[in-house]
Amino acid sequence: MPTANAASDVVLGTQAEHRDVRSFERATPYLLPAATAICFILAWEAFCYFSGVHPVVLPPPSAVLAKFFRFFPLIFSHSVPTTLESLVAFLLACLLGCGLAAVVVLSRRMREALWPNLVFFQLIPKIALAPLFIVWLGIGSESRLTFALFVTFFPMLIATVAGLEHVDRDMLRLCRSVGATRLQVLFSVRFPSAVPFIFSGMKISITLAIIGVIVGEFITSQRGLGYLILFASSRQETALSMAAIVMLCIVGLVLYGAVALGERIMKKWYDG
Repeated sequence: MPTANAASDVVLGTQAEHRDVRSFERATPYLLPAATAICFILAWEAFCYFSGVHPVVLPPPSAVLAKFFRFFPLIFSHSVPTTLESLVAFLLACLLGCGLAAVVVLSRRMREALWPNLVFFQLIPKIALAPLFIVWLGIGSESRLTFALFVTFFPMLIATVAGLEHVDRDMLRLCRSVGATRLQVLFSVRFPSAVPFIFSGMKISITLAIIGVIVGEFITSQRGLGYLILFASSRQETALSMAAIVMLCIVGLVLYGAVALGERIMKKWYDG
């Protein structure tokens, strides 16, 4: 009887160890980046303290954090228009990118007519066109949204085209053999198989949308995180400028995480 109890204790202990190992393995992808970030922040703080660098040149993280909490209402109020304009540009890029990708894949003539021109526009340095959008559309939100859409659109288009073309040829032949139309094949076969590619494009596009809006705010806006960063830098408030950048990183992480969560939900739905 004691032998049986001892064996049971060994089994339970082994199972507990396996659970601990699995828990640690699940936490590792989060622990390593967090530990790296903490080490970087501590090294930054130590460098500022021991080197005596002027806070205008490089403020310590403690000063940035203090500015962040002190001016949080101001920083948050400027983050709202940046977030909304980034979301609008991103959603428009998704709609237009998926729509034009469907046209390009379904029509060979349209692909031959549009694809070289689209590649040409993709090769243009986007930042060089920002002043032109202001000339064409004025200094309002229209120019910022259009510029952000221009920056965001091409990765979405290219990823969607790649996904729509990444289809099992046997499945396409089966659809043709049963008389399925091109639209039926598009929505029943091509788009479901393209979901991973589309979400990859969305992950890239959501970050580019924020960058596009920030560039527009640097040039034209009197509100938004881009404007706040530029305004604080011009007043030599480097800590406040970095605090606004911290908020910008938070906004980017939240939006990227929302896209990643949507991808996970869609993957479970398709796998189920």
